[in-house]
Amino acid sequence: MAVLTGLCLIVVAAACGERGQPSSAPPATPSASSERPAAGDHQLTLRHNGLDRTYLLHAPPGYDPGRPSALVLALHFYPGSGTSMWELAGLDAKADKDNTLVAYPDGQGGGFNALICCGKADDVGFLNALTDHLVQTWHADPNRVFLTGISNGGDMSFRAAVESTGTFAAIGVVSGGYSGHLTTPDSYVPKSPVSVITFIGGQDRYASTFQDGMRTWQQRLNCRPSPKASGVPGVTHTVAGCADGSEVSVYTLADMGHSWPGATTGQLAASSAGLSATDLMWEFFAAHPRKG
Repeated sequence: MAVLTGLCLIVVAAACGERGQPSSAPPATPSASSERPAAGDHQLTLRHNGLDRTYLLHAPPGYDPGRPSALVLALHFYPGSGTSMWELAGLDAKADKDNTLVAYPDGQGGGFNALICCGKADDVGFLNALTDHLVQTWHADPNRVFLTGISNGGDMSFRAAVESTGTFAAIGVVSGGYSGHLTTPDSYVPKSPVSVITFIGGQDRYASTFQDGMRTWQQRLNCRPSPKASGVPGVTHTVAGCADGSEVSVYTLADMGHSWPGATTGQLAASSAGLSATDLMWEFFAAHPRKG
């Protein structure tokens, strides 16, 4: 995606990706273009709840409106933008190989109204409306819609997985967690199967919160985790089959902080983490279309 740059140029790197504290960094504001389903990179606007919600959409070179494509929605950290997520995650290259659409929504005020932060926008409703729009207009396959995010965007992925019944087949969460007052009731779990792959840095200040959240998620869904060889020193991996038919895959990287493992550009990149979250979640998504 040409001529796109990261957002957090006026904020020290440590501030980008904080899960809760406000920042003065402005959100990106791409201008809308005429919406013509076609291959390429598009800056688009969707009206939702009286707000013009902006997002970047990447359609691969092989995009064909007559052939349903998988769809990945990618949610940025706080403060951030769709552009900063695009720069960090490296999803477009994977999408080009597998003929997948990738959307990068902009949060309001640089963030999403997730489990512990940020703002009051109806972001669950927005993500559902955006998914519906991309299914209807861009012919995304409703059985292969996936959600990923880092930090605040990872928290938002968990919230959307629970509150958007039947929308997302699987989520990929990096340095984000299932925590906060909304998650207190045992009933706060998906009503239809949503598989999860997540990456937790052992040096992340929120590591224990993320780990506790995954234990709670798996207990509530009657998942049975078992260790798997990661093949990477300092990385532990567990895989759990759950009673509802979903699967949970948890990678813990002992030496990593609040970062995206394997990313080589953008804020929160951890190029020396020993594995690629992008590669692993892409494989996970391909193996977990929507059930039922």
